[in-house]
Amino acid sequence: MAAKKKLNSGVDIVVVLVLLTCAPWRIHSADDNRLLVNMTLVRNSTATVLGAFCLDGSLPAYHLHRGFGAGARNWLLQFEGGGWCNDIPSCLDRAKSRRGSTSLMTKWEVFSGILSNNASLNPDFYNWNRVKIRYCDGASFAGNAKFDDGMSLLYFRGQKIWQAILIDLLPKGMANARKALLSGCSAGGLAVFLHCDNFINFLPRTATVKCLSDAGFFLDVRDIGLNHTMRSFFKNLVQLQGIEKNLDPNCTKSLYYPELCFFPQYALKYIATPFFVLNSAYDVFQFHHGLVPPSADLLGHWNHCRFNPAACNAYQIDALQGFRNDMLAALLKFLTYSRLDGMFVNSCFAHCQSESQDTWFADDSPRILDKTIAEAVGDWYYSRRVTKEIDCPYPCDSSCHNLIP
Repeated sequence: MAAKKKLNSGVDIVVVLVLLTCAPWRIHSADDNRLLVNMTLVRNSTATVLGAFCLDGSLPAYHLHRGFGAGARNWLLQFEGGGWCNDIPSCLDRAKSRRGSTSLMTKWEVFSGILSNNASLNPDFYNWNRVKIRYCDGASFAGNAKFDDGMSLLYFRGQKIWQAILIDLLPKGMANARKALLSGCSAGGLAVFLHCDNFINFLPRTATVKCLSDAGFFLDVRDIGLNHTMRSFFKNLVQLQGIEKNLDPNCTKSLYYPELCFFPQYALKYIATPFFVLNSAYDVFQFHHGLVPPSADLLGHWNHCRFNPAACNAYQIDALQGFRNDMLAALLKFLTYSRLDGMFVNSCFAHCQSESQDTWFADDSPRILDKTIAEAVGDWYYSRRVTKEIDCPYPCDSSCHNLIP
């Protein structure tokens, strides 16, 4: 059967506040001191010249919290995630939501995890300029097309949104960056694979530039019904949003089906910039939408297992271990031959672990060989030591936060 037409991932947290100032706010509670950062819209002139618009025609946006001290000239850009739309009906629906319009988005975002400005919670990046790039195109910032049938208008301009935001940030200090890290989660993590090498072109030649993808290593594998659910979904997405021309030409020339280069496993070997892959071997989004999509489990045999790994039977555990094996096989050359790259593949049922404080760096954060994700990423970025960590298979890791929606 056909794949579901609208895939959304991540956890939505709505914070309602009365805002009386334009300065960053902090939410005080017994447990934390969270930083809220206001939205910045890309200048209308830049967006208009480039044709950089969200699905509904609204302006692209980002949230910037300034660095300070030794980090004042360092920049961390984080792509927001949130699934994709691969046909006109689902994109029209998305354009009427916060996933397709900055007009409907929250104007203040919590910066935590890798975006935190607290040295005790984010020791290696706390004083950098940190930017959250809002996601409103539905194609991992990669499309360049438009739909107009006289009644409905949709802008598929993710590639232009990416360029417009970079151009907006350059005069704000990024043109003089000493260090930079491009990161992202989920669909935003996939965007890192697509834009990593391009990012360098906007920065000084002397800058140290690296890339981190969190939960973005989406696999081209068959589902439990032996269908290519994710491949079919991405093929329609690439065609609809005009993505193929923005994929790495070295990759597209090497494959009979060039749209497969939207999958990170095919694009990764062509990325020259130092790269870090952060992923769960049992990524819950891929578990629920790629390995066991609803179309492959019409009778609901996987319902209990999907939401509680302890309830999986032997056959289901075997399928999950097979998925893990496929992921590690796809990463084998990256693990073996790349000297400047890094990896943290744990065995948690999770999706996106860099943006949440409890999984990024806390007393009870997930660990591999007693190393947290934040420590692994920091060691890799600053070249303190080689960081290529692979967890033992489920259920061996007792440090996991199994975040199953």
